[in-house]
Order: sequence, then structure tokens, then C-alpha cells
Amino acid sequence: MNITINLGTIPLNGAIMSITIGVGLLLIVRFMKHLKRSKIGQLEGWSIGFAIPGFILTITGAQMSLKWPLYKIDFLYNIIIFGELSLAFGVLLLAVSILLWRKANVFAKNNVDYIDSMTISRILMKEAPILLKPLSYFTFAMGLALFSITIASIRLQLFSTFNDDLITSSFTKYPLVEGLFISVLYGITGIGAILLPFTLKQYAKPSIFNIMITCWKIAGIAFILFGMLNYFTHIGLIVHSMGE
Repeated sequence: MNITINLGTIPLNGAIMSITIGVGLLLIVRFMKHLKRSKIGQLEGWSIGFAIPGFILTITGAQMSLKWPLYKIDFLYNIIIFGELSLAFGVLLLAVSILLWRKANVFAKNNVDYIDSMTISRILMKEAPILLKPLSYFTFAMGLALFSITIASIRLQLFSTFNDDLITSSFTKYPLVEGLFISVLYGITGIGAILLPFTLKQYAKPSIFNIMITCWKIAGIAFILFGMLNYFTHIGLIVHSMGE
């Protein structure tokens, strides 16, 4: 039985999810670099910065995981590959946001100057491994999941382009082009996630931290650029569908 779904009547959240994932990864990179350089000051701003992408990914990831409108056709894997991972990352970002907000309140009660970046960074550097260690276990597990998706997507060629895509249609005859791009993107994100627990050890090697930061920086930029292209693509898909 053939099922036809009008793309002009359903939500396509992939673009905002991709951009938000990229922003979330780059925020983590920026925060960690600032922390290493003792430049962390106003924690409320960082908390809100993590909360915004966390909220967006939690909502859109939950919507895709629980009620994905394209489940009746061959997009069922989107629930696992995009929806569930976005939901997991969104909840993690919200958890970090809550931790930073609570630390800001503790500093305020102890009369710690919120613009004293040296003191705040020193305290956070000392407490961060303890605070983030429980979260790092889940991050490690999700990194393994990203690797599994990377292998599956390459072997099964999951990430093939739509024929009607306005930008990626140039690669329709070469499905491995986009497939390899997204697979590698998932893979390097997974490497960073797997390395996180090892960076929290007392005598962690700086090289491990640098590899993790580099992976997430590259992935963050790539997710943002991919989301930007998806806005153009999704608008074209919806317009063409409505025209039909």
C-alpha cells in the first residue's frame, strides 16, 4: 500500500535541531576553554546560554521521538538517529544549565564577586570533575550509540538525499557523499562524548582534552552549516509539496 504525505502539512524540525546541536556543542567548547583560562565570570549568562538549546532540543527531540509524523513511510529511523539523540543532548544541556544556576546562587550566598573570574574559575575547576562525573557516564554511553549509528549509516546508506532537495539534489546520484558527511559528523561527535569521562580524571592528559574539544568544535560548526542548508532545502520541499 502506497502512503502519500503532504510535506507542506507537517513539521520539519531537522534544521533548527541541527543548528541547535551545533550551538550546544560550541557552547561547551567555549565554556571549557574559558574555564581553563580562568575567564568564567557571570554564571547566570552561561546557564541561560545552555538552557536555550537544551529546551529547544528537549522539545523537538521529544516530539520526534514520540510522535514523528513520517513514521508511516521510510523515515522511521529518524526517530532513533535524530529524535532520540536530540532529546538526550537537550536533557544533558538542561542539566548543565541547572548546575551552573545553582552554583551561581551558592556564590551569591557566599558573597563571591560574580565578576571575579579567577576565583569562580578556580572553584569550578576544582568541583567540575565531581559535578560532571555522573553526567559523563551517560555522555560516554551516547558516544557509543553515535559510533553504532555511524557504522550502520555507512553500511545501510541511510543518509541519502531527496530528489527534490534544492541544494543536495546535486548529490542524488552519489548517495554516499551526504551519507559519509553525516556519518563522519556523528563519528567525531561520538569521539568527543566518549573522551569526556577521561578528561575529568585527576591526572588527565591534556592531549585527551584537546582531542575532545577539537572534535566538538568541528562537529558544532558542521552541524550549524548543515542546518543552515536544511532551512533552504526544507522551504523548497514544502513549497513544491504544496504546489502539487
